[in-house]
Amino acid sequence: MSTAYDVIIIGSGPGGYVTAIRAAQLGLKTAIVEREHLGGICLNWGCIPTKALLRSAEILDHANHAKSYGLTLNGTMTAEVKDVVARSRGVSARLNGGVAFLMKKNKIDVIWGEAKLTKPNEIVVGKMTKPVVEPQNPVPKGVLGEGTYTAKHIIVATGARPRALPGIEPDGKLIWTYFEAMKPDFMPKSLVVMGSGAIGIEFASFYRSMGVDVTVVELMANIMPVEDAEISAFARKQLEKRGLKIITEAKVSKVEKGANSITAHVETKDGKVQTITADRLISAVGVQGNIENLGLEALGVKTDRGCIVIDGYGKTNVPGLYAIGDVAGPPMLAHKAEHEGVICIEKIAGVPGVHPMDKAKIPGCTYCNPQVASVGLTEAKAKEQGRDIRVGRYSFAANGKAIALGEDQGMIKTIFDKKTGELIGAHMVGAEVTELIQGFVVAMNLETTEEELMHTIFPHPTLSEMMKESVLDAYGKVLNA
Repeated sequence: MSTAYDVIIIGSGPGGYVTAIRAAQLGLKTAIVEREHLGGICLNWGCIPTKALLRSAEILDHANHAKSYGLTLNGTMTAEVKDVVARSRGVSARLNGGVAFLMKKNKIDVIWGEAKLTKPNEIVVGKMTKPVVEPQNPVPKGVLGEGTYTAKHIIVATGARPRALPGIEPDGKLIWTYFEAMKPDFMPKSLVVMGSGAIGIEFASFYRSMGVDVTVVELMANIMPVEDAEISAFARKQLEKRGLKIITEAKVSKVEKGANSITAHVETKDGKVQTITADRLISAVGVQGNIENLGLEALGVKTDRGCIVIDGYGKTNVPGLYAIGDVAGPPMLAHKAEHEGVICIEKIAGVPGVHPMDKAKIPGCTYCNPQVASVGLTEAKAKEQGRDIRVGRYSFAANGKAIALGEDQGMIKTIFDKKTGELIGAHMVGAEVTELIQGFVVAMNLETTEEELMHTIFPHPTLSEMMKESVLDAYGKVLNA
């Protein structure tokens, strides 16, 4: 079998496997190298299994409030951690098998092992030194593995891993990353979550639904710091109503380990320190790119703050070498990685009309309860840029569908350029907003104006009607408020 390819992609996460499929569609002889499991972190340890966990939590929340829907449960609804985790892992296993099918369907060679760049167009694949593979997802006994492989184009898509703070490094027992948090062998009674980004807040929300006493510690003034401050404040209020304890403008300065518990020393901005003893601590202080042991230094590949530096088409400073996804820098999102990979491979293949990604139009979603979703500029960022803006708001409490669902706590906020009518930001908090945000993403990509949005007919009764009402509010024309 030939070891020469048009394209080799290192890493089979969302960016890697989607890029491989597009490369094959374009007629390029393609291989993908994977050291652990197809689908990468997102499918196996991130985006997908966490949503399965959160779905179980959502069902439990609904059951615990059954009376508000006029329903009576005979007996007590309880969460069996073993079964909740098993369902989550089963969802990942199913999708892992789906990626394997897609590789076979598109005639993409899967090379099992750990890749190292030896030349701009050559890799050496060694043994799988870190096979984090579960029984239901065994590594196929393929013919491709250790050896030397060449390609005209090599794309690095090795993703990222949890960032660790000095002195508070995860140990897999008392201090967890999302790996351990996703597969607990028992349900702790208390938990400290360090960091309130998407990962931290999602796990905090999940464990609170499971009945755990959760404290979130965030360094910044607002939880989910990348979100619009008004949305963040609303989400915080709702999370605290659910019983989460949230400490902002504070850091965990030290962690003392007991036999089966931790004591976190939490230091606030005024220098005061309080101690919190809990069964476990989740470290969710961000992620860092997997750039080590790839041979980048020897080739002179430029990096910055732990990520590979690329242009708008994924090109590095070394000809024939590219990078996409988390390893190429923020925002570290699966959908960004997928689109970045498609742009990269289409540029390589000479597809006409390819243009760099507009990162200002990448949506972000956080699947806590309540959900948070956004795209574009926050109100503060728009003002920082000197924009003259119009802001519209609409409450879930005024929407018929939200009230019927028993989900009347939420809001939608839209931001327009006053001079042009351009939609420059949309921010949401509440039920199903992660499904609603794409409407505004499409509008922004089509450069839709406020006038066009006002003349768009939204179906009734739906949550989506609030999107239009928010637009109308920005221009003093709101109808149902």
